[in-house]
Parts: sequence; C-alpha cells; structure tokens
Amino acid sequence: MIINSSQDLVTYQKAADLSLRVLQELKAAVKTGILPIEVDNLAKKLCQEYHVRPSFLGVAGRQGLFPHATCICANDSVVHGIPSSTEKFKPGDTVKVDFGLVYENFFTDHCFTAVIGQPDPKTELLVKTAQKAIQSAALQATTGAYSGDLGHTMHAIALASGFDVLKQYTGHGIGHTLHEQPMLPAHGQPHTGTKLEKGMVLCVEAQLVTGSDQVYVAEDGWTVKMTDRGNTAMFEYMVVVQDKKPIILTPNFNWPIVV
Repeated sequence: MIINSSQDLVTYQKAADLSLRVLQELKAAVKTGILPIEVDNLAKKLCQEYHVRPSFLGVAGRQGLFPHATCICANDSVVHGIPSSTEKFKPGDTVKVDFGLVYENFFTDHCFTAVIGQPDPKTELLVKTAQKAIQSAALQATTGAYSGDLGHTMHAIALASGFDVLKQYTGHGIGHTLHEQPMLPAHGQPHTGTKLEKGMVLCVEAQLVTGSDQVYVAEDGWTVKMTDRGNTAMFEYMVVVQDKKPIILTPNFNWPIVV
C-alpha cells in the first residue's frame, strides 16, 4: 500500500510497535529445551492479550490454510516453517522466527535470526552478513530507487562473504493484506525492477544460505528446507519509502544475534 495520510502512518506505526513488542517476547522465549510450538503458542496468547490477530494464521497454501501464528525454522529449514511439537531447540541451532499481526486492518510481517549459545565462526559470519545485507537494502528504500537496487545490495553483500541468497522467495509490499506489490527479490541489477514511490510500505527480506540455493518443501507441505542441508539465516524489516531516508517501522537493527 501507499500511505497517503499522517493518520494512516501513525496507525501503522502503532501496529508495528505492537508487533515488535511481540517479536521481542518470542525472541526471549527461544532457549535450549523449548519446543518451537511453545513459542508459537506464546505468539497466539500475546495476540489475544493485545486484541489483534496473527497475520499468518489462515493464509492459504497448497496444503490448505496455515495453522499457526508464526513460521519457525532451525538450521537447514529456511522459511515458512511449521513450528515443531517434537524437536526441541538445542545449543548451536540457528533459529528463524517470522511473525506478523493485524491491527486495525494494517498487516505486519517481520523476522529475526538468532543462534542459541555461542555460534561457530561460519554461523556467526552467516547471521551477521544476513543482518548487514538486509539492513543495508532497507535503508535504500527511498523515493525513485528501484527494487533491483535493493536486491543487488543484498546479493552482493552475501556473495562477498561466500554466501548466496534464495531466488524463489522475495520481499514484498504490505498494507491491508499480507502480500502486496511490489515484489522485492534478494537479487537483481541496479536501476531495474519496480521504481519505489513515496509512502510505499515494504517488507525487505532475504534468506542467506551457506551453499546451494536449491530447496524443497517438507512433508508438512509448508516448511522449506535446503537440498544440501546447509545452514540459513533470514531477517525481514518493515519500512515506509520516503524521499531522503525511509521510515523504519520495525527498528530492531541492533538486536543481538545470540540467545
């Protein structure tokens, strides 16, 4: 969507603030011995307390409606993860938690990656590179920039550290529905793609991978996993396009990567 009024901006900022508050509590719940489904149940509980509804719950897919409030992935599971009710978090896991809510018909969608315990050097580099790549792209979301500019930045930063990005999944616009135009691939060429307009609300995201960018969908019909079983990291930030610098709706750039 394109925000055209100060009231809509204020409302969206309230939605994003609430969503970030929930995501912070979810991050605090990611610990050794905890089941991912427990984190998902916490998300549902917090949505009830805040009188909002989860963005993802009921989203249509090939296997029917998505049954959870969060997408939670660990290690070689990269995106759209069904929160496990059997596999507990363990030291060294690279955990991705993706969450959104709906507040006064404004949707949010954002994600963090954190490592449980001290990461090995390659995992630390992967997560920090993902954080840097996506934050750098988010800060480029200014009037007149192109989606290819953002994608090129993310891909170039990933490649410079020896990683790649998934090409099958993209960032996107957001507003009164979860996924809107424009699509924002995590790769591309400068000055190509969609020209960004002032007021556009965007979810800037990428999935960085340690090896091949080939994936498959697990038997649950939702969870996307790496074919080569490589490790993965993902961040997603919400921004509003402005003339000189974007408004960062989800300003959690400085969250630690270790829990």
